[in-house]
Parts: sequence; structure tokens; C-alpha cells
Amino acid sequence: MSQSHQQPALPKCPGCEEPPAAGDLFCGACGYDFSAVPARPADRPTLAITVPPDAPAGGTRWPAAEETDSSDMPAPVVRPADVPGTDSAGRPLTEPDTPDAVSGLGAPPPGPERAGGPESPAAQVRHDDRAAPGGSEASGDFAPAAPDPRTAEHTVAPAAAPGAKVCVACRSGRVDPDGYCENCGHAQPRERDHMEQELDAVAAVSDRGLRHHRNEDSFAVSSTALPDGSPAVVAIVCDGVSSASRPDEASAAAASAANEALLESLPRGTHPQQAMHEAIVAASEAVNALAREPAGAREHDAHRHQNAPACTLVGAITAGGLLVVGWVGDSRVYWVPEDRTQPTARLTEDDSWAAQMVAAGLMNEAEAYADERAHAITGWLGADAYELEPHTAAFKPDRPGLVVVCTDGLWNYAESAGEMAAAVPPDAQEQPLHAAQVLVGHALDGGGHDNVTVALLPFAVRPDGAGSACETV
Repeated sequence: MSQSHQQPALPKCPGCEEPPAAGDLFCGACGYDFSAVPARPADRPTLAITVPPDAPAGGTRWPAAEETDSSDMPAPVVRPADVPGTDSAGRPLTEPDTPDAVSGLGAPPPGPERAGGPESPAAQVRHDDRAAPGGSEASGDFAPAAPDPRTAEHTVAPAAAPGAKVCVACRSGRVDPDGYCENCGHAQPRERDHMEQELDAVAAVSDRGLRHHRNEDSFAVSSTALPDGSPAVVAIVCDGVSSASRPDEASAAAASAANEALLESLPRGTHPQQAMHEAIVAASEAVNALAREPAGAREHDAHRHQNAPACTLVGAITAGGLLVVGWVGDSRVYWVPEDRTQPTARLTEDDSWAAQMVAAGLMNEAEAYADERAHAITGWLGADAYELEPHTAAFKPDRPGLVVVCTDGLWNYAESAGEMAAAVPPDAQEQPLHAAQVLVGHALDGGGHDNVTVALLPFAVRPDGAGSACETV
């Protein structure tokens, strides 16, 4: 059944406050039109819908908000705990020394029922929920994309597995195959930046230096026995040619190949000088093989030069009372006698522009090495070498001494035999590793402009040894 709409009766006339009769459209006392829209009352603060029976009259007086921020949202000015009174559910507001009611920092874990009781609307809907691990569905919020920095900042990384590399920065994270810490992301020092090795009768140290971004030197030291059971000690030092492609790989390949060749030929009774020659040839073949690798093997480093890998090589063998040296390039071997009053000597000749000028009589040594072309090498191992000319020499010292095998990263700071002898510690025969460390430090103190590598072989004279001999090829 349809009904017509009637204007509801007003309790009092807005004009004269006289009670009108039911159904009147105008006030009988003052003629006020009851169908007119009443004026909008003055604005007042919003009051809580549900007021507890014991709530104080008048409500809580909140301080005015501060200026808005860049998002045009009023900045929070006060925490609930800072204002005495009760909340909309009738509970006392949080005291200042209790956990923050809004942020939840320091609050105990919530129980099975949320605040407000099981029948309270606040127990079923919480608009200030924070997503928790495993609880994003329950709270209705999305899980955060990143961990809370307040908690992530203090996260302790899991201990590295036994045998795994540990980060040098945080001392706890594991190092991934690319050389970065899985915990803090710190790049780790490369293994070849500083290398040391010591055997009973030989020691070697190699360092990146202070100017180069990587160590392109390499070395190999080893010992074996001749057919008669006497010892043979080997030291190989290689210097990668920086202007060539993959110089670090070239030096490592050459040192390894030469060392393996010597360890195979010397026990068979091959003369040490012949064995050195064959070792240099084997090293050259190993470096040449790098140039024959498919192009795809080098695609991971687009900044590398694309010419053939190359390096220099110098080596020394002490066996059967002989000292045998071999070289291609400008790395050197020095002889430093145990008795420093005896003369020292350089046992190799550089394959360099300066050495050629001196040998041809076109310049004296001071003039040649002062030229900017002095250190341009004329001999090296690599597929683009003009021709392979291994140099070997055999000596039979008549007194004990020390054999210094080094790259130009060291001899640039102790070029003459006398300067090298002065840089070698007096106890080098007894502590070759310490002496090698001192020599590397000497180069670094001098500026460390190049990679620095040195191997030291103490030489002892047989009781029946006498005289000296030298043969150079």
C-alpha cells in the first residue's frame, strides 16, 4: 500500500520556539515557513560514536596539528600515551613508560584475542596492522618488499661453511665465485694480488704493487732430485706484457709449463742447462696456445686487448754444484755472495731496446736507460713474437751465496748488482722468505709502480767444490 510523504513535525518553531501543530506548514505564531532548509549548525570536533559510561564529559582536548609535510598530510603531533584519558573502547590510554600503542615497538606479542574483546569491532578490524612474516594474509596487508631496516641493520650473517672463504670486511659472510661477500657485498682481494710460497731451499713473493689494478706477474718454485739422489731446486718468474691481451693468464701459463717441464726432465738426468732450454720452449708453447682459444672464451671481458697474450720469463736451477739460468725478456737474475765483501754480479742480459743500444755501441748504459724507450722489450713469449731465442747460462760458484730471480718491478729500484746486494738482508741465506718480503717492501717503498715478484735460492758450495766456470748460450 502506497503512502504519501508528509513533512515530519518539528518540536519547536525555529523562529519563535512555539510548538507547532502536527501537519502545519507555517508557524501559527510567527508565520515561519517549516519547509525551508534550516541553517547549517556551526562546525564542531567529531565526537566518538561509542562513549563509555565512565568517560568524562566534554571529551579529550587534543593539541592542534603542526604544519603539513610534502605529501599534504598533517604531521603527527602527539602519541596517545602523551594524553591522559580513555580510548573509544573505554580502556585507559597507554602510559608514557609502556610500549608505543601505534608503532607497536616493544609491545608484547598479541594474544589469541585482540584488544577490545571478541565482540568489539576493534577485535575484528585493525587498520594499523603491520605485515609480519607469514602473516600478511591474516592482517590484510602486503608483505614489505624489503626487511625493516631497524631489524636488518642488526642481522648477524650465518657462519661460513667449513673450508669456504670468509669475507675480509665483515669476517662472517661467505665469498661467492665472483669474489664478493654474500653478506655485505664487499669485493674481496684477488688471490694473485699478493702471493707467497716457501720450500726448504727456495722462497718467492709476488705483489700487485701500488699502481696496477691487478698482478700480472706469476712464479713457480719447486724441488726435485737428480738421478744420483742429489737435490735440484727450481725457481721460475714470469712478467705479463701489459700491452698484450690477458697478460696475467700468459704469465701463469708460462710459469706452470716451465716448472712442469723441469720437474719431468731433471729426474731423467737431462743436463740442467738443456732442461732449462726445453722448459722455455714449453712455456712459449703454453702462451701460444692461449692465442688459439676461440673468441667466445674471451667474450666475458670486452675491455681486454685483442692481440696475442705475451709475457717474459726468467728462471734459475741449482743442481749438482751448478747454477743454471735462462731467460727471454727483461726479468733478471743477480748473484749476491754470502760474504758481502766479495763482488756481486748480474747474470742475465735484458732483451730490451736499451740493452741493444749498449751492445751495439750506440749509447752508453746511462744514456740508454735514460731514454723513454729503454724498457721496450725486444724478446718475449707469445704468438706474435718475432722469433723465440731462449738464453741460457751455466755457472759454478766457488763460494756460497744467494740467487735473486726477479721482475723489473724490483730491479727498477735496485738496478745495479751493488744496489741489489745492498737491498738484500744479511740473513737472507737462513731466512729466504723474510728476505723476499723485504725486497718486495723495498720496491713498494720506492713507489711500487709495477707488479713486484722475486724468488730467492740460497746456494751452498759442495765441500769438494773448487774453481768457477761460466758458459753462456
